[in-house]
Amino acid sequence: MGNFKGVADTLFIPLEARIYVSKKYPEYFYDEKALSLEKYIADDIIQKKSSEYSFMASVARYHNMDDMVRTYIAQNGTCNVIYLGAGLETAYFRLNNKQAFFYEIDLPEVIHSRRIVLGDNENESLIGGNAFDVVWAAHIDKALPTLLLASGVFQYFKQEKIIKLIHNVRDTFDNAEFIFDATNQIGIKYANAYVRKTGNTDAQMYFYINDSTEFARQTGTVLLEERPFFTQARIMLAKRLKLYTRIAMKVADDKKRTIIVHLKL
Repeated sequence: MGNFKGVADTLFIPLEARIYVSKKYPEYFYDEKALSLEKYIADDIIQKKSSEYSFMASVARYHNMDDMVRTYIAQNGTCNVIYLGAGLETAYFRLNNKQAFFYEIDLPEVIHSRRIVLGDNENESLIGGNAFDVVWAAHIDKALPTLLLASGVFQYFKQEKIIKLIHNVRDTFDNAEFIFDATNQIGIKYANAYVRKTGNTDAQMYFYINDSTEFARQTGTVLLEERPFFTQARIMLAKRLKLYTRIAMKVADDKKRTIIVHLKL
């Protein structure tokens, strides 16, 4: 896949989703930088095997997280915004905010490919390393208000590893919040089936949350918000979406199959 040769296949699922929705529903979500990366994708296997709902589910994470990041920066001024497992995330370009310091953290080979295609940018630092090993914090001003985000990342790891990371981040930063997406136990089964359908049989998902309040208690944090994925999409796009998509969105929201969790560490 062009300059992305060797990069994990799972990175392309959210990228293809951002491209698809940017073309079809730009009033809900538009990612100019993602559209510019379309030329690096050599085939359309993901798009052929994906439903409108699965693309909307992927993009709804970014739509909501972008909104939450904008609010955080507006409230805190100069701050850190850290994307763990950044992959080919293009939020830096969508947000276009020079007040915050952005950090993109991922495995060295992913950061290498990212740098080739997206370059080095003002107020953005690319750090190659294991997102779960908090040694990357040595590159960051830990006294600044800090917002950490993990989008489509935690599902691939066991709960013990997620809890340990949150504890380590809490102990490392003076003033930090954490935003990440999660599914419940039923939702993770559907997610695994979808990834297998796209041709990736190795990306098994494990992590889920059935009770956000209980998870906050387990991690010694404060639950600031539990946000369903599709509230705004269902209002903004309404009957423009396919019937199945609308039904699946309502079920996901009502049964909390897909949520965004916002913790104060």
